[in-house]
Amino acid sequence: QVQLVESGGGLVQAGGSLRLSCVVSGSIFSINAMGWYRQAPGKQRELVADIKSGGTTKYADSVKGRFAISRDTAKDTVYLQMNSLKPEDTAVYYCNAKRIGGYDNWGQGTQVTVSS
Repeated sequence: QVQLVESGGGLVQAGGSLRLSCVVSGSIFSINAMGWYRQAPGKQRELVADIKSGGTTKYADSVKGRFAISRDTAKDTVYLQMNSLKPEDTAVYYCNAKRIGGYDNWGQGTQVTVSS
């Protein structure tokens, strides 16, 4: 099993920045990829960005050039740096770990609210 604890959400004005953190513990060796997802009210959860174990990253088109995913293996932490935030980025952001065998682990979520 893997445990994920997110932090860093909050209220920010449009154009501002936030950095989300996800601390990972447990069976870290079993993780193939880490990602950030978000879910806005009335919408489906969607992938924002992910990073494979080899370092390859992927971003949703809506956040390319504004968000950056990174990891600090010494701290077992994954980050999502969010710049130039827009009201449409408002959502609950979830950290995700994809593990060997096709298993998914999720954090509890952190709210990001961008005011116009």
